[in-house]
Amino acid sequence: MNAVRVSIFINESDRHHGRALHLELLRALAKEGIAGATVLRGVAGYTRSAGISTTSLVDAGGMLPLVIEFIDGAEHVERILPTIRNMIGNRLITTSPVEIRHGGAFEES
Repeated sequence: MNAVRVSIFINESDRHHGRALHLELLRALAKEGIAGATVLRGVAGYTRSAGISTTSLVDAGGMLPLVIEFIDGAEHVERILPTIRNMIGNRLITTSPVEIRHGGAFEES
């Protein structure tokens, strides 16, 4: 199987229709049949347009980085990417081919 890892880079204050974007992305991925996804919360990060945000500050102001990752077949990823793009606006999405070695929904019997 041609599998692809998708990483979506947002921050914790991002919203979609007034709701937390990372949770709305998880709902959309589940609805589209993605086997699983993970939200990773960074302890620090920065972008060109914003300064460094870190948990060492008393209040990071909701700007800490989040990365949503999932792995699925290339065809399935291509079908869901337009939905993701519409939800995240100008945020970053990366894809990379992966080799499934063991486990998960990809394991053959």
